[in-house]
This record gives sequence, structure tokens and C-alpha cells, in this order.
Amino acid sequence: MSEFEQNVLKMLNDINQKLDKVLKMGEAPKISISPDVSHTPTPAVPKHEVPDSSTTPKTSLVSPSALVERQAEIEKAIEKPPVEGRRTCPNCGGTSFNAVEDKTQLLSAMGGIKIYTKKNICRGCGNEVP
Repeated sequence: MSEFEQNVLKMLNDINQKLDKVLKMGEAPKISISPDVSHTPTPAVPKHEVPDSSTTPKTSLVSPSALVERQAEIEKAIEKPPVEGRRTCPNCGGTSFNAVEDKTQLLSAMGGIKIYTKKNICRGCGNEVP
């Protein structure tokens, strides 16, 4: 690793440690991870306006790195809809294909030249797509 990359990595680790420290001290708002995806941040509540803990639901403190990892997992889990008019593989969802001649279906033969139909084979999984 270059010296620059090492410095950036050290700075990121320092920031992560400081954020963890702030979260442990209770100065930052409590963040709970739930299965639903909500991208609205929780507003910070001043200490003199903190409601009684017996009436509020329990939330757990989550480190920023764990929160970022969880958000990445959620984004990967969300299935992207296929682009309209674009062929997609039903097996793996890939969009790149190899066009190969299908020797079982002859379209035409003129002057000794045979023209065959094409079949599309997914580059990701090898599945034949109509």
C-alpha cells in the first residue's frame, strides 16, 4: 500500500473510533436498524428535551461502520427492475449474451450458403435465452 493510502486508512479509522466514542457517550441520536428501508435521519434531541425512557421504545446504538454495511446489504437486496425492451436472463438476471448460430434450425439456403437462426446464451451462467 502506498503512503497516501495508509494515511487515508489511518484517518478513516480515527474517524470511526471518534464516532464510536460519541455514540457510546450518548451525544448522538440513537439509531435502530429495522428491516424496512427509511432514508430519513433521526433528528438529534437536546438533553433537556429527552423523553422518559420508560415511555419510549428501546433502540440500540449501532456503530457507523455497521450501519453503512447494513445499508449496503439492503441496497444489494433491492431487486432492480429490468430495463424495458432489454433482454435479461431469467436464471441470473444478466444482460450480456453471446449470439450463436443454432444449427438445428435452418432459415434459408441460397447458392450453397446456409443461414441459420441465432440463439442467445447468457455470458454469466450459460443459460439459453429465447
